[in-house]
Amino acid sequence: MIILPISLTIAAGAALLNLWLSIRVGRVRTKEKVFVGDGGNELVTRRMRAHSNFVENTAFVLILLALVELGLGSSMWLWGVGALYLVGRILHAIGMDGMMWGRMVGTIITMLTQLGLALGALAIVYLTPVSVTTTEIEETTVVAPK
Repeated sequence: MIILPISLTIAAGAALLNLWLSIRVGRVRTKEKVFVGDGGNELVTRRMRAHSNFVENTAFVLILLALVELGLGSSMWLWGVGALYLVGRILHAIGMDGMMWGRMVGTIITMLTQLGLALGALAIVYLTPVSVTTTEIEETTVVAPK
């Protein structure tokens, strides 16, 4: 059995963050009495976009994280990348409520995380030495039983 501790931990964190973002949308919907769409309410729109943006980016990050972990194994830098991504998504969500520097920093962290993981994945594929093993096959002769 293969266990990917980094990917599993970051995926669990992402699931919890997804729930938090959903709750934030639900709270503002209830407060503003907007139950379908955004109702033209800016805060509902902002919360919905923060949640949607999280969903749009997280699948790519989790897939890349898992594949890079499979290719390289667990490492401290990979733990850091995963944790930083989650922090960036929290900053982005808070920033969507008006703290604009949080949105900007969260967006930059998200983009750099995806870029770094994508480049890491390509490096694993194209820079990892692959050994070629050859096996010589000799001609076989069938001998009839006596």
